[in-house]
Amino acid sequence: MTNLPYMRLVIMETLWLHPPAPLLLPRKCGSPYQILGFDIPEGVMVIVNAWAIGRDPTYWDKPNEFMPERFEHNGRDFKGLDFEFIPKTKDMPGHHVWMAHVELVLAALLYHFDWDLPEGMVAEDLDMTEDFGVTTQRRSDLLVRPVQRVPQYV
Repeated sequence: MTNLPYMRLVIMETLWLHPPAPLLLPRKCGSPYQILGFDIPEGVMVIVNAWAIGRDPTYWDKPNEFMPERFEHNGRDFKGLDFEFIPKTKDMPGHHVWMAHVELVLAALLYHFDWDLPEGMVAEDLDMTEDFGVTTQRRSDLLVRPVQRVPQYV
């Protein structure tokens, strides 16, 4: 997977732009804190809106556009060690394991298949609207047709 750095950027951009869980798990405030002029007392349960943070133009250039390159050379550590937006959290357990699995599965699917839309459908027909909730999901199913291809060297 080290020879596919752009694919990793695409995965990171996809998860950033469309987080599976837009609202992070509740966290207990360990000490008094102030955010945007609001006092958060110690012991209060706080829910972080990761979806809103990812779309804040104060921190992100063109936050609503799909731009995998934004993660390439921006000085932030997206291995779970840069806590600029979510202070006092720890690296997710198993992060490297699940990322390796996602990369492997995606690489295999892209290598072995071309992807077409169903007969009579064009890209403009796709409804990419999301329904917001505890998890993020598309309002309508994405229908694609895998077309198996044989590698040229076989």
